Amino acid sequence: MASGRIRSTRRLRSWIVEQVNSGKYHGLVWDNPEKTMFRIPWKHAGKQDFRTDEDAAIFKAWAEFKGKLLENGNSDPASWKTRLRCALNKSPEFCEVNERSQLDISEPYKVYRLVPLEQQGVVKVKKEKGQKPVRSSRRRRSESEQDEVQIACKKIKEEVTVPQSINMSAQEIIPHTEREITLQAEVETDNNNEDIQVNFTIEAVEKRVLHSFHITVHYIGQEVLRREIMGNDVRIAYLPPSPVPPSPPSLNSTGFHRIPLPDPPSDMSSDPSLAPRLTALNKLLPFMESGIILTSAGGGIYAKRFCQGRVFWRGPHNTTTGPCKMERASEPTQLFNKDIFKQELDAFRSGGKQPQSEITLCFGEELYDGDNIDDKHIIIKISIPWVESQINEVKTLRDSIAILKSLASQSPTGEVTLNLVELLQQ
Repeated sequence: MASGRIRSTRRLRSWIVEQVNSGKYHGLVWDNPEKTMFRIPWKHAGKQDFRTDEDAAIFKAWAEFKGKLLENGNSDPASWKTRLRCALNKSPEFCEVNERSQLDISEPYKVYRLVPLEQQGVVKVKKEKGQKPVRSSRRRRSESEQDEVQIACKKIKEEVTVPQSINMSAQEIIPHTEREITLQAEVETDNNNEDIQVNFTIEAVEKRVLHSFHITVHYIGQEVLRREIMGNDVRIAYLPPSPVPPSPPSLNSTGFHRIPLPDPPSDMSSDPSLAPRLTALNKLLPFMESGIILTSAGGGIYAKRFCQGRVFWRGPHNTTTGPCKMERASEPTQLFNKDIFKQELDAFRSGGKQPQSEITLCFGEELYDGDNIDDKHIIIKISIPWVESQINEVKTLRDSIAILKSLASQSPTGEVTLNLVELLQQ
């Protein structure tokens, strides 16, 4: 069994605990009641609203404690921050908790956990000849990210159960058998008969598989990408330019679909009025590199955010007021609820309001209900074809009933007689 030397940093741990408990540093607080995790302010020194006396106070205090302040008295917040960050990352007594950190808000912070003594040191793995023990936190980025996405999709599907009263999990719509029906309405007025002949043709196929997602991407009000996805999982992310072109996906691949956010089209650059906004858009896109994933599970449509950039959304079933932020946490965000949709569809069938189904994502900017989405830098619209199909079927039924009611209103008795004649196929 490999044995590793544990680096003693009790001085740093004691100092950190003391500073958190003191309450004199802006943003340095405990993150849980057990006081095993703490928040530390993490605003970039280049921000316009950066306040050295507040945002860099804890970093300056550590530099002073270590005797590393510049002798000439000049401030160097970036160096102070680097010094404490390196100390925390090198120490086995601290572990960064990425899923609780918030780096894309106005007052960003990181969360660190105080690691118990029995959990410190190297990973307990057998040491082969010629190999060095490695820390569990050192993993290849691509492998860990891929695993995280796959686990997230699987977790959503395992945690969400399909309500027994809803039979909408399949992405297939099977309409009625194709046929033509002649409706003959006989309206009697006085001694005269008025025959009104109405022909309805219902077009259908025996089996039609609809796309799971219909996705459009808009930059500053202009549509730049449109995709129809067949499948339950899709990832939307920015793919940075690479000198080596990516390999084409394998036809036998079991992975989920990917939609890369494109660079702004060249025709947008020809408009001088868009120049400042294009600059902001190009700066925003790299923060969407890890993107989000969409998953269709038993209870509806879910999303999980992986990118560093902020993501806000609005949809037919959000229950909060104001901007809905998709947190970068372990819990997925439900964007569409099948149970609620079924209730809305039943109400619509009975004469109520038509259900809404479109989901809107806004990358990098807050999204309010009254906002004009054409003013946003990155907008992604998501529609669900099988939902729209069911809404259209009810609309067709309601229109047919409205015609029959109109015919009935022409009858003195308010009644209409229908003779249904089925035309047999040749």
